[in-house]
Amino acid sequence: MTKPLKIDFVSDVSCPWCAVGLASLDRALERLAGEVAVELHFQPFELNPKMGPEGEDIDEHLTRKYGGTPAQFDAARAAIRERGAAVGFAFGQRSRIWNTFDAHRLLHWAGLEGPERQHALKLALLRAYHGEGRNPGDPAVLVGAAEAAGLDPARAARIVAGDEFAAEVRAEEQRWLELGIHSVPAIVIDDRHLIEGGQPPEVFERALRQLAAA
Repeated sequence: MTKPLKIDFVSDVSCPWCAVGLASLDRALERLAGEVAVELHFQPFELNPKMGPEGEDIDEHLTRKYGGTPAQFDAARAAIRERGAAVGFAFGQRSRIWNTFDAHRLLHWAGLEGPERQHALKLALLRAYHGEGRNPGDPAVLVGAAEAAGLDPARAARIVAGDEFAAEVRAEEQRWLELGIHSVPAIVIDDRHLIEGGQPPEVFERALRQLAAA
């Protein structure tokens, strides 16, 4: 097997297309198992860095940020649910948008514990918010997700209660902005190749196979 491809998955827990994109990438990696080796890292991006801890009603937020009507939002959510179901991600009801900075701090720590733990935590957080409508800024939700990912819940609780890794996350967020990442998901392969959006598994599979062969 060739040298592993480095994949930086730049995303936000609150982004539904990031959930679709990760599920699609996971399906592609399952198909490529034994053929293409990768190192998957999750990088922070906040869609709403100024969001208060109380969050905001999701339709009010979307109207203020993008314009549109509740009917249009419902149609968009139905389309996302369909795309998610096609790659094995089940969307539930979400009524609010929340701040995700603490989730990114926890993900940074999980990355230090190992890529498998970080991947598991990312999935747990995406399911908690997009699947169950839970607040990914709530300490109890964060610690529960960490425990579900096989991480030490007591250590997770200490991180959430303080400001550990805040500087590192802010530095990484700024670095990706300076590299030109302004929408997510953004999947960067070997620091050179960019795939944007919640692409189908076939797109990831084809790209990764071609890059590994090259």
